Amino acid sequence: MSRMVAEREITERVPLCGADGRLNPAAVGWSRHPLIDTSAIGRGRAAWGRNKRWEYWAVTTPTHLLSLTVSSLDYAAVHGVMVHDRRTGETIERGAVAPLGSSATLPASLADGPARARTRSLSIDIEETEAGTRLRAQSEGVSLDVVAARPAGHEALAVVVPWSPRRFQYTVKDVARPATGHVRVGDTEYDVPRGESWAVLDHGRGRWPYRVRWNWGAASGVSDGAVIGLQLGGRWTDGTGSTENAVLVDGRLHKISEQLDWRYDERDWLAPWRILGESLDLRFEPFWDHVSATELVVFGSHGHQCFGHYSGWVATAAGRVDVDGLLGWAEDVRNRW
Repeated sequence: MSRMVAEREITERVPLCGADGRLNPAAVGWSRHPLIDTSAIGRGRAAWGRNKRWEYWAVTTPTHLLSLTVSSLDYAAVHGVMVHDRRTGETIERGAVAPLGSSATLPASLADGPARARTRSLSIDIEETEAGTRLRAQSEGVSLDVVAARPAGHEALAVVVPWSPRRFQYTVKDVARPATGHVRVGDTEYDVPRGESWAVLDHGRGRWPYRVRWNWGAASGVSDGAVIGLQLGGRWTDGTGSTENAVLVDGRLHKISEQLDWRYDERDWLAPWRILGESLDLRFEPFWDHVSATELVVFGSHGHQCFGHYSGWVATAAGRVDVDGLLGWAEDVRNRW
């Protein structure tokens, strides 16, 4: 049975919600650039406690996996920095949870200003520069300074997902951004080498249900002579009329308007995964399961973010895209927030 979805491409700037805080129907759809004005999220008293705003960046290098998060959930700010050494298996994680959102600075809309986290234990800065997006983080025993370049003509997947007029999410998934810089662990500095390192953005603004579960997969790199970026999602978009699936080929976005079939073994997260549909057939082979668990009074999150390699194919209107050993991740996350 086909799981294709009819989706509308948005080509002009439009507000995410109206003055009453409800979803603007004209915002529902997808775009190749971040055209949605999300300035109403996090302002006023509309749906206080349901507003979720974040910037998450992940960087893959030949030797390390890096990530940083700046987020505000209304009643709490949740920030994090992670550095994993692919050779030794050593992982350093630094996180902070602060009441309300005073420790987080987040732009009203994507690229409207810097994102920052400031707590006693860590600092994070995300800002736009002429060279691209500069990512900096510092905490005990670890720091990083990376620039995610934005090549001319580079496109990203932006999608509005509507659960109801009062619950909705705007996400921008920007894959295959060339990265360069360095990361320091203790007294040792490691390069983030140009041409072999890639950054991925997950930008989110919306008003969420209290309980939600999602799958997310992403990968970036060079395959068959082309720069390829995979963006795959599931569960949380099912039944909404929106999907967050696409493939990027040399900077050009090809939308996949289909609900995909995710197959994996929850008893063995490092067993191969399959992600299937009429538009693609991908095999994902993990080498590391990054397990996360947070349980507070009103907030809980449990996730398996498995890093590994994708192989298979994706069909687009421009032709078939072959994928061979593309580095990325696939995850299963359950949130109570």
